[in-house]
Amino acid sequence: MPTLRSITDLQGPAGRLEALLNSGSPTAPFSVLLCHPHPPSGGSMHNKVVYHAMKAFNSLGLPVLRINFRGVGLSEGTYDRGPGECEDALAALAWLHRNLGLPILAAGFSFGAAVALEAASLAQPPIHIAALVGLGLPVSIPQKEGPPRQYHYRYLAHAPQPKLFLIGDHDRFAPHAEVETIAASSQPVTLHWVPNADHFFNAHPDPSAPSHLAAMQQSLRLWLQSTFPTLQP
Repeated sequence: MPTLRSITDLQGPAGRLEALLNSGSPTAPFSVLLCHPHPPSGGSMHNKVVYHAMKAFNSLGLPVLRINFRGVGLSEGTYDRGPGECEDALAALAWLHRNLGLPILAAGFSFGAAVALEAASLAQPPIHIAALVGLGLPVSIPQKEGPPRQYHYRYLAHAPQPKLFLIGDHDRFAPHAEVETIAASSQPVTLHWVPNADHFFNAHPDPSAPSHLAAMQQSLRLWLQSTFPTLQP
């Protein structure tokens, strides 16, 4: 049966990173790095979307590493607005390669998706990135003051790995036209809009209704199995 263990030897540039590893099958063909949403907004590796995504990956026998970025939970350091968190993700990719030695699926939710995808694009051999998964991929985030914070993914044009963008069709941080433009320049990519779901895969327009997290999990599993047919529950 899969087990959960704390990782105590993951060091990032800003210090020790709190991390959890959900073990997978002894014959797992891949490992997974799964990154969490925006730290100042309360994001952590215990976020509900991250947790449900972990369960989807793990249900196919894949070991999943979740980290808290610097300054979150017990992780040392302070929030760095993206560059430092990308360094944290690179340290986590190196840990996975060093300890599990498997090709890696780099994944994340929201801010964590942007960080995971960028870190994967910067990873150097012998680290092998097999696929990229962006859940709730952020594009334009409104700010209390000033213009929206924009996320750019130009580097994905040079990433040959299969990619999945899995986004609620009412995600206010992911305008359809802009996401479709990014997808068009990021091939090979599958863009899937979860119907009637917002950024957090809550029901839209009534967030008190049952969430669409199960639909997100099902779409993720189906993509993984169609992309890598050897993956089985």
